[in-house]
Amino acid sequence: MTTPPIQWYPGHIAKARKALQQQLQRVDAIFEVLDARIPLASRHPDLETWTQNKPRIAILNRCDCISPERVRAWQRWFRQQNIETYPTNAQSGEGVRVVKNAALTCGVQVNQRRRDRGMKPRAVRAAVVGFPNVGKSALLNRLTGKRAVASARKPGVTRELRWVRLGQELDLLDSPGILPPKLDDQDAAVKLAICDDIGTAAYSDERVAAELLELLPQVEPTSAVASLRDRYQFESLDVPGSILVHQLANRRYADDTTRAAKHVLTDYRKGILGALGLENVPDTPV
Repeated sequence: MTTPPIQWYPGHIAKARKALQQQLQRVDAIFEVLDARIPLASRHPDLETWTQNKPRIAILNRCDCISPERVRAWQRWFRQQNIETYPTNAQSGEGVRVVKNAALTCGVQVNQRRRDRGMKPRAVRAAVVGFPNVGKSALLNRLTGKRAVASARKPGVTRELRWVRLGQELDLLDSPGILPPKLDDQDAAVKLAICDDIGTAAYSDERVAAELLELLPQVEPTSAVASLRDRYQFESLDVPGSILVHQLANRRYADDTTRAAKHVLTDYRKGILGALGLENVPDTPV
């Protein structure tokens, strides 16, 4: 039987997607928030077209969830793509000051161009965009130093666009997590599900946990293998992930594979398994 594709496109996203595309015509810069565990899977495929060569800053949020070496490798790779990247942990505030300074510098540059054209300076408009649950609202609250927008560790909390002022120099647009209408790249969709960056109605926990148990040893072979064996007492990881989920269910949860799968996913999402990424940097040794 063919495994059904992972798809999740709530009604509010379609409305927000259209509104965001309209607002992006008015903004001066784009802050794209990425999940540091999956920087490529959490990049929106249409953003390049929408932004029309406007200045972009990539923010690797949840940088604490991967190793410092991997963070630096991703920064080097994005720099090769002419995109400056800033690692942050919006929950603790790590890296937010640097992002704020970069935003204000961007504002100075935009207003200098306005002066060169004989225009008056104004508050610079920047859109904070990204997939659901990558930490956009938490980051925005850290930037403003107050709870300016609703934030929670689950997808779909922000449902409409909202402007928030940062001092007198910068207006930030908080947007809902925007997904493509169809997730054509199912490998990326699985990673979004593993990281809780997509609604739970889109997938089964058993399938996604099995994919995680197969993927981690491929990306982080030394750290992941040791962590998984210590945590779950797996004798071997050289078997399909679905078998590992069943083994854990049999040993700890009276054959309840759903509970076993949730256990594995929760452990990964909370960092209990360690700072483990799900993507290697393309053509760059980590």
